[in-house]
Amino acid sequence: MELIFIVVGGAILGFAMQFVVPQRHLRGVAVSGSIGAAVAAVVWVALTWLGWPWDGGWIWVVSLVASALVPAAVLYLITPRRERGDTALFERLSRPGVARA
Repeated sequence: MELIFIVVGGAILGFAMQFVVPQRHLRGVAVSGSIGAAVAAVVWVALTWLGWPWDGGWIWVVSLVASALVPAAVLYLITPRRERGDTALFERLSRPGVARA
């Protein structure tokens, strides 16, 4: 049951990173939330396998902090790449004589 709570919390924190990291118009709205949910689940399960008690406070803190920091880092990495890709595609498509599909 706690895994469900941590996944929902991770999705909410990941989704919040969509609004913290600039240039949100360059990425999908579900990207950060899904990354946050996945990270929260993986960290939670890994920590329980390492023997951390599920009713302890630190497993919650570590899982939720990771589910906020990892999506923010991923968004900072993929946003410039998307911007470069969009610019390259626009340049290619705006050349005269290029067939548009």
